Amino acid sequence: MKTYPYEVAGQPVVVKVPETYEDLCEFFSWLVGADKRGPIALDTETTGLDIYSDTFQLRTVQFGDTRTGWVLHWERGGLFQHYAERALQYATRFLIHNAPYDWCVLDRHTRFKIEDLAPRTTDTRLVAGLIDPRQPQEGGRGTALKPLSAWYVDPSAPDTQGDLTAIFRSLKLTKTTGWAGIPLDHPTYNLYAGLDVILTARLYPALTAELAMLGVRDKLIAYEHEIARICAVMQRKGMILDLDYTRELDERLGNDALSYEAQALRYGVANVNSRAQLLEAFHAMGEEWLPGEFTDDKREYWQREPDTAMFTEKGAPSPKVDKAVLHRFADLDFQTGERLNQRKPNPLAEAVIRSKRAGKWRSAYTQTFLDTADVDGRIHPFINSMQARTARMSITRPAVQTLPSGDSMIRRCLLAEDEHVMVSTDFAAVEMRVLAALADVKRMKAAINAGEDLHSFTARMVYGGGFTKKHRKICKGVGFGKVYGGGAATIARQTGAPIEDVQRALAGYDRAYPEIRKYSAGLQREAYANGMVAVSVTGRRLPVDRERVYAVTNYAVQSAARDCLGQSLINMEEAGLLEYMRLPIHDEVLCSVPYNERFDVAREIERCMTFDLYGVPIEAEAEIGKRSWGSLYGADV
Repeated sequence: MKTYPYEVAGQPVVVKVPETYEDLCEFFSWLVGADKRGPIALDTETTGLDIYSDTFQLRTVQFGDTRTGWVLHWERGGLFQHYAERALQYATRFLIHNAPYDWCVLDRHTRFKIEDLAPRTTDTRLVAGLIDPRQPQEGGRGTALKPLSAWYVDPSAPDTQGDLTAIFRSLKLTKTTGWAGIPLDHPTYNLYAGLDVILTARLYPALTAELAMLGVRDKLIAYEHEIARICAVMQRKGMILDLDYTRELDERLGNDALSYEAQALRYGVANVNSRAQLLEAFHAMGEEWLPGEFTDDKREYWQREPDTAMFTEKGAPSPKVDKAVLHRFADLDFQTGERLNQRKPNPLAEAVIRSKRAGKWRSAYTQTFLDTADVDGRIHPFINSMQARTARMSITRPAVQTLPSGDSMIRRCLLAEDEHVMVSTDFAAVEMRVLAALADVKRMKAAINAGEDLHSFTARMVYGGGFTKKHRKICKGVGFGKVYGGGAATIARQTGAPIEDVQRALAGYDRAYPEIRKYSAGLQREAYANGMVAVSVTGRRLPVDRERVYAVTNYAVQSAARDCLGQSLINMEEAGLLEYMRLPIHDEVLCSVPYNERFDVAREIERCMTFDLYGVPIEAEAEIGKRSWGSLYGADV
C-alpha cells in the first residue's frame, strides 16, 4: 500500500493507493464502514475530455470520505477493476463533483450505467450552483472544486490541476497530453486524485448547511439532478455524423476563409482580426460610427500615416469594429445575414464577416466534429444542464447551440438514425409568454390567449391600426429588449431603426403594458432587500450585480423559460420519449424519430412541451424534417 499523508483545514488526512490483494481487501472493509456513515465521494481520472474518442481511457477510480481517499488503478486491470466495480455496486450514496462527466466515463468503461449511478448521486457542483451560480470573475465563488474548497473547506486547498500542469511540463508533456502521459504511479498524480474525493466529501456538508439556511427547496435539487441525468443519457447516445459531407464542407470552409482574406487584403487589411487595421481601412473608406458604437474603455487611437492621422480626443471612447458594426457597414441583418437594403454595402466589412465566419465555423464545428467523432462516426456533445446565472443550458465540444438560427450548412452534418427523421420542437415566443405570465400583463395575456401575433398586437397598441412591418420589427426589438435588458441604443443597433423611433416605441410600450415596469421595479426592490439576490418562480436564487440591478427582469424571465424546457424534458422522459431525444438547444428539443412513427411522436412531444403558466399557455410546435438536422433549415437531405 502506498500512502500519502496530507493536511486539510489543519487536520490530518491520508491518500491510499492499493497495490496488492490484501490492500484491496482493506479498501473494501473501509468502504463498508464508510457507507454506513454517509455518502461516499467518487471521482475518476482519465486520459482527456473526449469520453467517446477511440483513444480515451479510464485510468483511476477514487473513493473517499472526509479523512481518507482511495485511488484504485483501473488501468492495471484484473483485481483493481473488480474491486472498483464491487465498490460501485455496494455503495448506497455517492458524492460526485460534476457528476455527468463521471457518469458517462463509468458508463462507458465499467458495467455500471448512468441509470445505475444517477439515482445514487448527489452532484456537489449542481448543489453549489443553486447557492451561487456565478463564476469568480462575476463576483461569485465559482462552481469548480478548487474555488469551492477554498471557500468552504480550506483557504489553502490545493489547486490539483494547476500543480499537475507543472508536473506535466517537467515531464515534457502538455496540458492536453499530460493526463494520458503522466506515469500511473506518480506520487503527485495519486495524491491529488485522492485529495479530490476528500475535498468533495468535506464540501458536501457545508453546502447542505447553506442550502438549508437559504431555504432552497429539496424539490429543486432533485429536479436539477433529474435534468442532469436526462442530458447525460442524450450525450451518451450522441448523433450520427455524415463524415463524407463534413470532410468536404471542412475543406470548402478553409478555402472560403482564404478567399475572403484575400479580398480584405485589397483594402489594406492583412489580418481580419486586427482592430487597428480595420479602423484605419474603414476610416479611409469614409465610414462613420453611430452613438453606442464606441468602446467603454478610454484610449487614444492614431492612424499609421501622420498626415492622415485619425484620433479621438484623449480619454474618449474608441470606435468598435464588432459584429454589429460590421453588419451595419455591410448592410446585412445582424441575426440572419440577409441584405437590408438600407445603405450601400461596404465590401471590406462583408469580406471580414465572411472570412471570420468561415474560419470560425471550420474550427468550432467541422474540425471539432471530425476530431471528436467516435469509432462509429457519432459525436457526443457535452450538455451542461445548469449553466450561467439563470441555469440556461449550454453545449460544448462541439458548441452546436451557438450556430446561427437559420444555418443549414453546418446542421446538415448531423443525421438522424437509419430510417429516422429529425423532429425539432420549439416553444412559441416563450420569453414573451413567460414575461406576460410572471408580470401578469393583462393585455398581453389576452392577446396570447386569443391567438394573436404578439408583436403585431403590440405594434397596434403603440402605433395604432395603421402600423407597418417596420413598426412591428421595432416593437419586437423593444419586447426582447425588455426581456434581455437591452436599452434604446442596443435595440436601435439590432433593429436598424433610428434611436429616436426606438425611444418613442419604448415609451409607447410602457404605456401599453404598465405591469412590466411595475414587475421589474418589484424585482429590483426584492434584490436590494435580499442582499442583491432575487428568487425565481421555481425558487432558484438569482444573484444581481448592484450596478446592473435592472437585469433582474432578464434573469427572472430567462430562468423561468429554462425551467419550462427542463420540465418538458422530464415530461418527455415520463412519456417514454427519451430514446428519441438528442439535444436541448435554447428553447428547442431535437429528436431522431422513426419515419413511420413521425406524426404520432411529434404530437406527443408537443403535448409534453405544452402547459399553463399563470394563465398563459406555454405552447410548442413540432417540425418534421428529413434525415439531417439541416433539412429543418432548407437542406435537401
